[in-house]
Amino acid sequence: MAETVVVADRSHSLGRSLVWRLRDDARAVGDARDLLRRALLLVGLRRDLVDDAVLMVSELVTNAVLYGAAPYELVVRVDPAEVVCMVVDAGAVRPTRRGTDAQAENGRGLLIVAELSAGLYGCIPQTFATCPGVEGKATWFALPRTEDRRRA
Repeated sequence: MAETVVVADRSHSLGRSLVWRLRDDARAVGDARDLLRRALLLVGLRRDLVDDAVLMVSELVTNAVLYGAAPYELVVRVDPAEVVCMVVDAGAVRPTRRGTDAQAENGRGLLIVAELSAGLYGCIPQTFATCPGVEGKATWFALPRTEDRRRA
């Protein structure tokens, strides 16, 4: 567990949520993947849900680092019905889904999140838990924990 301290500036427990302040650079992406994977495996979440959540959080943190502004924060809530993950950044620009271009090297992050979350994602104004007084936005997704989690 010492690695968690190294990859996250600090973590907090907010009710049933875990919150980590991430590094203020591109290393935040790998840190968020590691933190989320460990947290979700510790609560006994199914491996397929963990893999989907890790991929989606990777996409959201990448977007925050590329198009948002530091600081960055990862918020995870696990309850009996669902897992909700939020990536908070201080940038004002809200993410937008791009059209699909088979030749594009990037721009598919929100499409991946939309597909894997079955449309349960979005972006909302959010204050930081780890940086009092700082406001930003949270890009989030939810994963139902039931077997029939994907919509037809």
